[in-house]
Amino acid sequence: MKVGTDGVLLGAWSTIKGNNVLDIGTGTGVIAIMLAQRNTSIIIDAVEIEIEAFKEAEINSNNCTWKNRISIYNNAIQYFQLQKKYDTIISNPPFFIDSTKAPKSDRNSARHTDELSFQDLITNVIRLLNSEGIFSLILPITEAEQFTELAKEEKLFLNRKCVIKPNPTKPSKRVLMEFSLQPKELIETELTIETVTRHQYTKEYISLTKDFYLKF
Repeated sequence: MKVGTDGVLLGAWSTIKGNNVLDIGTGTGVIAIMLAQRNTSIIIDAVEIEIEAFKEAEINSNNCTWKNRISIYNNAIQYFQLQKKYDTIISNPPFFIDSTKAPKSDRNSARHTDELSFQDLITNVIRLLNSEGIFSLILPITEAEQFTELAKEEKLFLNRKCVIKPNPTKPSKRVLMEFSLQPKELIETELTIETVTRHQYTKEYISLTKDFYLKF
């Protein structure tokens, strides 16, 4: 599975709080590795249900500089039990609901909500998050609105959001969001990835992600 812009944005943008970090649906482990690179004191548990992605995440984490601080688990978050709470939880979750599925089952697991509904994700974030902890994720615009309403009903509150535009001429496609168990004044920002020229990136995007791209 390819490294996607969503994961890179989330791994670079999210706040890292405390020492215990949980990555839900780590895929091939990119976000977990990015967080380990950003903060050399954190310990990361990364959970992935799809077996082939889990194997890739293990290979990737075992071959990175920060392997001693990353643990990969082949498990569904609904059944994940380590008897501890997390200061930071992060997820690039599946978001396609009732849409046409790809032929390969691994892409279905990564992109569809069948195995991890928004309600399940919210319930387990609340179960595993410290009272002062934070939870970050990225979703498309419509799904972000749905998720925010569901989260609010369960007393998980949106504190920070960043709307992502592909370029100045196109509408917004994604929203980076940060939640906590305490209601706070919402901080809203916007980020544009490319200029009007294809593959020419904005200063803001380069500044956010330059530590993770060789070409920057």
